[in-house]
Amino acid sequence: MISNELLIDAFGRIQEVVHQTIKGLNQEDLAFRPTETANSIGWLVWHLTRIQDDHVANIAHTQQAWHSEWSKKFALPFADDETGYGHSSKQVAAVQVQADLLLDYYDAVHAATIAYIQSLQDEDYEKIVDTRWNPPVTLAVRLISVIADDLQHAGQAAYVRGLLNTRKK
Repeated sequence: MISNELLIDAFGRIQEVVHQTIKGLNQEDLAFRPTETANSIGWLVWHLTRIQDDHVANIAHTQQAWHSEWSKKFALPFADDETGYGHSSKQVAAVQVQADLLLDYYDAVHAATIAYIQSLQDEDYEKIVDTRWNPPVTLAVRLISVIADDLQHAGQAAYVRGLLNTRKK
């Protein structure tokens, strides 16, 4: 089905950027912030993964991967339902992660997302998943919103990686 194939391709492109951006970085690199108030690579990828995990689990009516095992593994100083939305500079700085852990969590969420998309039929995309907006949000719009958010944050992380590479030279 073309809708599923397009969405799977889009999420796959995000996965490529995430992996290319994080590959070879240590915890210090992942925490690098170009300025005191900027987001780090680690925070950006954690945040985009949390948003995808939260939103896809919500529409799929499943448990977030974060709640099933990853929250304990990361042991971040936040409430368990935090996604990073609205985080302060201090909260961004608190995201200290290892690359392998971050990629494993990202890949678990990616796999759950792809499995969910593969289960969909064309008519599913028209279902209303959020009535808090006018017009109400359909499943298709919510998935595109997640892709757009993920692409922005993955691009920001790649940009910070470029700044980090320049700094190391």
